[in-house]
Amino acid sequence: MITKRKLISHLAEFQFMGYLILMFLIVGDEVYDFPHTVFNQMATPINWAEVAIEAGYILVLGLLSIGSTYLLMRRVRFFEGYVPICSYCKKIRDDQRWMSLEEYVTNHSEAMLSHGICPDCKKEHFPGISHSSQ
Repeated sequence: MITKRKLISHLAEFQFMGYLILMFLIVGDEVYDFPHTVFNQMATPINWAEVAIEAGYILVLGLLSIGSTYLLMRRVRFFEGYVPICSYCKKIRDDQRWMSLEEYVTNHSEAMLSHGICPDCKKEHFPGISHSSQ
């Protein structure tokens, strides 16, 4: 089972690897002169100032991206672990207090609940009313 902590960690790792690859390509282009090596174009001298500036841009963008992803993922709420629920009335125990399923979901998530009546309950609780398939 993947937890919120694992998910945040995996996302940060993937983003970090992406920025490392981008950094390698920028530095590698200057050091190995990819156009010259791969396409046999005219060789160009290494411009370390350009490498430093581009690497700095990538570093700042990477930190901003990974940091904002981390902050946004911390706001995501998950249901994790076991939820003790009464097998009869379906109330949920939260810190030794029993509450309705609706109250629990509202308190522990950003979900908004809407109520309706399923076809089986319509037949059981409203037997005299026509049960169309709507």
